[in-house]
Amino acid sequence: MTENQEYLLEVKGLKKYFKAGKGTLKAVDDVSFYIRPGETLGVVGESGCGKTTCGRTVLGLYDKTDGEVLYRGKDVHQLKGEARRVFTKHAQIIFQDPYASLDPKMKVRDIVAEGIRAHQLLKSEREIRERVDELLITVGLDSQYGDRYVHEFSGGQRQRIGIARALAVDPEFIVCDEPISALDVSIQAQIVNLLDRLQKEKGLTYMFIAHDLSMVKYISDRVMVMYLGKVVEITASRQLYAHPAHPYTQALLSAIPIPDPHVEAEKQRIKMGGEIPSPIDPPAGCRFQNRCKYATDRCREEEPQLRLVGEDHYVACHRCGEDEE
Repeated sequence: MTENQEYLLEVKGLKKYFKAGKGTLKAVDDVSFYIRPGETLGVVGESGCGKTTCGRTVLGLYDKTDGEVLYRGKDVHQLKGEARRVFTKHAQIIFQDPYASLDPKMKVRDIVAEGIRAHQLLKSEREIRERVDELLITVGLDSQYGDRYVHEFSGGQRQRIGIARALAVDPEFIVCDEPISALDVSIQAQIVNLLDRLQKEKGLTYMFIAHDLSMVKYISDRVMVMYLGKVVEITASRQLYAHPAHPYTQALLSAIPIPDPHVEAEKQRIKMGGEIPSPIDPPAGCRFQNRCKYATDRCREEEPQLRLVGEDHYVACHRCGEDEE
């Protein structure tokens, strides 16, 4: 397939299913999107919507069930040998839990240097040590921390170590898998500011997975909203927050607290009724239909497809765009 120069990453019809007893859990079900070089795509949705599975399948950490993941025009899941090794250098991940993703038996210096050694980027131990010191300083830690173990650090410091580890191989693309959800609110802004600074300095491209919509608004150029394994809306960040089109997106945004007690008291919050359906046995038609106040018979029978409702604004809802038809 020819390379699309405009996109660093292009995902087409991606599916990732898991066996669950006698059924099949459709964690990611026919998802398509793209990410341009140097931009941040925020991915949001409730827990269990498939955000993390999508991110890990994009990197090839999970084998796909179907679809294509094209990185610079090459299918990630078809890469073998040297081509696969080169991809793992270009694409990295920052994990959600800084307590579980770092080896407690290794010193910080060895954790950060692991990728450097695996890809043989530097030859001498002196060069590796200097590079690790530089990385620790880059993420806001003292270079002397390299000789300590991870249990000696706070959650925020551990996440900085995880970021240093990801940066060690000079990647182009990083999947940030809820990198702030396990941290205190006071630390979250520091980590997001660090990621933002690193992106500007190094020209990084991010897929930023989160359920905190206020943080996603701050860091993302475009935002993709997922529900039960499906993309329900994707557009520019400013457009999404100013003019959300899908009823699910509207409900999520209405739940964001406003730091003004008078405005917050008068704000109309959209409440979603019903229960979240099981991803093992999702309903026919629109998967949001049992929680949507606008649901019609068409919603219960026919699955909506992503349609263009504005400039680079795609929504999967029968109600959206009806006026234009």
